[in-house]
Amino acid sequence: MSSSTSLIPALESLVYSLVPASRNDEPLKNELVAHCQEILTSRIGQSHEPDIGHLADSVKRQLLQSTPSGTTALKFTNLLSRLLDQHVLSKKHASIQFLQSLASSRLLSSSSVPFLPSLAPPPPTRPSPSPSSLEQSSTLLQPSRKSKAEQLSEYREQSGRPHLPEYLLLRDTLYLLQGISGKYIRLSSQNDSNQLEFVDNTKYIISAPTKALIHRLSEVGYLYSRVDAFVREREGSSGVGMIEQSLCHHLQTKLTEYYRLIAVLESQMPSVNVSGGGSATDLRDRETGLTLRRLDVWINEWRLRMRMMSVCVEGARESQGGALVNLIHSYTDNGDPFIRKFTDQLLEEVSKPFFSTLHKWLFSGELYDPFNEFFVAMDPGLAHVQYMHPSSLTGNINQLAGDSFVSPDQDDPRDRRGGLTIWQAKYKFQQNMLPMFVGEAFGRKILSTGKSLNFIRYSCHDSDWVVTREKMSNTGGSLKYSDIAGLERSIDAAYSTASQRLFDVFIEKFRLLNHLSALKNYMMLGHGDFADQLINALGPSLSRPANTLYRHNLTATLETAIRSSNAQNDPPDVLRRLDARMLEYSHGEIGWDVFTLEYKVDAPIDTVIHPDAMVKYLKLFNHLWQMKRIEGALSRGWMRVAGGARSTFLRLPDLEPSWHKMRIIMAEMIHFVKQLQAYCQLEVIECSWKVLVEFLNKREGDLDAMNDAHRTYLDRLVKKILLLSPKAGREENVMNQVKDLFVTILQFQDAMENFYNFCLTESTRRDQRLDFDRGLYTGPQDPNSSLEENLPRLLQTVNDYGSQFSEKVQTLVAALQTHPDLDCRFLGVRLNFSEYYRGKQQKEKEKERAETATPR
Repeated sequence: MSSSTSLIPALESLVYSLVPASRNDEPLKNELVAHCQEILTSRIGQSHEPDIGHLADSVKRQLLQSTPSGTTALKFTNLLSRLLDQHVLSKKHASIQFLQSLASSRLLSSSSVPFLPSLAPPPPTRPSPSPSSLEQSSTLLQPSRKSKAEQLSEYREQSGRPHLPEYLLLRDTLYLLQGISGKYIRLSSQNDSNQLEFVDNTKYIISAPTKALIHRLSEVGYLYSRVDAFVREREGSSGVGMIEQSLCHHLQTKLTEYYRLIAVLESQMPSVNVSGGGSATDLRDRETGLTLRRLDVWINEWRLRMRMMSVCVEGARESQGGALVNLIHSYTDNGDPFIRKFTDQLLEEVSKPFFSTLHKWLFSGELYDPFNEFFVAMDPGLAHVQYMHPSSLTGNINQLAGDSFVSPDQDDPRDRRGGLTIWQAKYKFQQNMLPMFVGEAFGRKILSTGKSLNFIRYSCHDSDWVVTREKMSNTGGSLKYSDIAGLERSIDAAYSTASQRLFDVFIEKFRLLNHLSALKNYMMLGHGDFADQLINALGPSLSRPANTLYRHNLTATLETAIRSSNAQNDPPDVLRRLDARMLEYSHGEIGWDVFTLEYKVDAPIDTVIHPDAMVKYLKLFNHLWQMKRIEGALSRGWMRVAGGARSTFLRLPDLEPSWHKMRIIMAEMIHFVKQLQAYCQLEVIECSWKVLVEFLNKREGDLDAMNDAHRTYLDRLVKKILLLSPKAGREENVMNQVKDLFVTILQFQDAMENFYNFCLTESTRRDQRLDFDRGLYTGPQDPNSSLEENLPRLLQTVNDYGSQFSEKVQTLVAALQTHPDLDCRFLGVRLNFSEYYRGKQQKEKEKERAETATPR
C-alpha cells in the first residue's frame, strides 16, 4: 500500500503532462490516476510462453477471410518457414504479432475506428450506457458488412453463371499433376514458381474453396516438374558421379510409380453424360468416382514424397559423393516415421556405389573412384611410382633425408620414391566426403586397411595377399546401409586381418626385428667385443688426417673386426648391409671426425627405417663412437699409470706424488665415462628397445603405428643420449658441455703422455749415470739434467687439464640436476652419488673466502 501511495505523485505529474485539462478538473485527474493504478497492478505484460503455431493459425484464418483463393495463406506459410530457419531474429513471435497488429490497424482505419484508444479526456460523469448505444458502439468497432439486400443481389448475379463441372476441373488437375497446363487452369509462365492462372469464362465460375483445393493439389505437380527436370538434366550431361547416377535412378523409379498412380486416377475419372440427364451411371460415379477431394486424399502421401525428393534434388546440385550421402543421411533425424522410412530407402539405394567402392578398397586394397566421390583419394602423381632404396642414390645421408619429388615418367632412378613417401602421400583422407554413419574413427580404419592391403600387394610383393583377401571377404559379409552394426564388425575384422598380415610380412618375411637389432648392435655399439676390435684396429689410422684415409682400407678393417668378434654369428643378410665410409671432411679434420658406419636397407624396410631415421642413427653413432674413443684412451693411460709407476718409474721416487695425483684424476675421468656409458646403454637403449620389441610382438595396429613406435623409440634415444633440452635456443647446451669434457680428457691424455715420455727419458739418464759409476759404458751421457727445467712445465699442464675437468664436471652435474628430463637428472645423481663434487665445490668456496679475508 505504501508503494502505491508513493507512486501517486509520479502518476499525477504524468497525467498533467499528457492531459493538460486535468489540471483544472479534479474528478478527471482522480479518475485517470485510478485507471493508471489499475494498469500497474494488473497482469498485463506478464511473461508467458509464446505459441507461434497458434499465432500462425490466426493469421492464416485472417488471410483466408481476405483472400479466399488461399494464395496469400500459402505465401505466408512459405515465408513463416523461412523466418523460422533464420537465427538472426530472436523474437519471432513478437515480430509476427506486431505485423498482424499493423494489418488489423489498417482494416480498422478503413472503417474510421482508431487502432489505439485516444487519450482525450473522458466525460466527468459516467452514465450507464443504454442497449442502443452499446449496439451502436459495437457496430462502429466491427468492419462494415454488406447488407442482406446487397448479399442477395450478389447471389443472384452469381447464380446466373453456374459452377464449372468437376470433371473438367479433375481433367485439368490431373494435367497439373504432370506439370502440364489445362484448358481452364494454366501454370504460370514464370520459371520456378508455383503460380496458377484461372482462365476467365463467361459461362462458368470456379468457387474460392475449389481454387484453394486446386492450389493445394498443384504443389505436387510443381515438385514433380523440378524432380523430373533434374533427372533429365543429369541424363544428358557428362561427368555425373556414380552416387548421383544412383540417386537419379532411384528418383526415376519413384517417378515411374507416380506415373502408374496418375494412370490409375485417370481410369477413375467419372464418365461424361452429354445429354445432361441423370442416370444410374452418373449416380454411381458421383458415389464411387474420383472427385477433387478424393484426389487430394490419394495424392497426400505423394505430396510428402515429392517434397523429400525435391529437397534431395536441390542438395544434389551443390554436393557430390560422400557429401551427398551425408546430406541425405541428415534427414533421417526426423520424428516423422514416413520421412524416416523414405530417407532410409533412398539411402539404401543411393549408397550402393559407395559401398561397392568401399568393398573393393576394404577387401582388395584397390581404389576405383573415377569421379572422386570416395573419402579416400589417390595422388595421381604417385599412381605408378616405383620403389628404390635411398642409400643407392648419390650423395650423403643428409641429402637423402630431403627425398625430393620428380616426375615418375622419367627413366632416371632418382625419380623413384622411398617406401615412406608412398605410404604417407599416395592416399589421403578427405573428411568432407566421409559419410556420417561411418564416423571418423572407422573412416581412419578403412583408410589404413586399404593402404595396408595395397602396400602388401604392390610394395611387399606378397604372394599370399590373395589368401588374405579371401580370408577378409569371408569374415566381412555384405556391406549395406541397413546393417550399420554389420558394417562396423566388417571394418574391425578387416582392419585386424590386414594389420596382422602386414606385421607378419615385415617381421617374418623381411626380418624387421633383425634389421632393428643390427642397428642397435652396430650403429649404437651394442656388440661390445666388435666395438673394441674395431676401435683397436682403426685407432692408429683414424689419428691421421682425413685426406690420407681410403674407404677400401676401412672396409677391410671392418671385415677383420667382424671375423674376430661374435658379430660373425649374425645372419649374412645383416652383415652384407654393414659398411664403413667417411663423411665429407674439411681441411684439418682427422679420421676420428669423419669415420662412420652405414647400414643399408631397401624397400619395403625403408618405410620404417627411412632416411630421416638413418640420420638420427648416424648422430647416435658419432656420439657413442667418440665416447668409445675416450674409453680406449683412458684404458691405455690407466695401464701406463697403474703398471708403469711400479716398475719403470720405481727409480724416480721424487715423482711418485705427481703420479698419484694423476691416478686420482684419471680415476675421476674413468668414473665419468663409465657412468655415461652405463646410462646410455642400460637406462636408455635397453629400456627403449624393450618397449619397441613388446609392441612389435603384439602385432597390433597398422604401418602408421609401427612407424610411430619406431619414431618414438628413436626420438627417445636421441633426446636422452644426446641430453637434449626442450628449452628453445638451449637444446644442446648440456651436449656441448659433454663434448668439451671429451676434449679436455684427450688433452689431459696428451699431457700425461708427454709426462710419461719425460719420466722414461729421465729414468734412462739416471740408469746411465749409475752404469757409468759402476764402470759400464751404456752410451753418451748428458751432463745437464733437464728435470728442473721441464718438470714444472709438464706438471703444470697436467694439473691445469685436471682442474679444468673437475670444474666442467661440476658445471655438468649442476646442469643435469635441473634438467627437465627425469633420466638426465638421475645421470647427475650417478655422477655425483657420494656428493663428491658438492663437497669439492664447498671447499673451493671456503678457500676463496679465506683468501679474500686474509690481509695483504
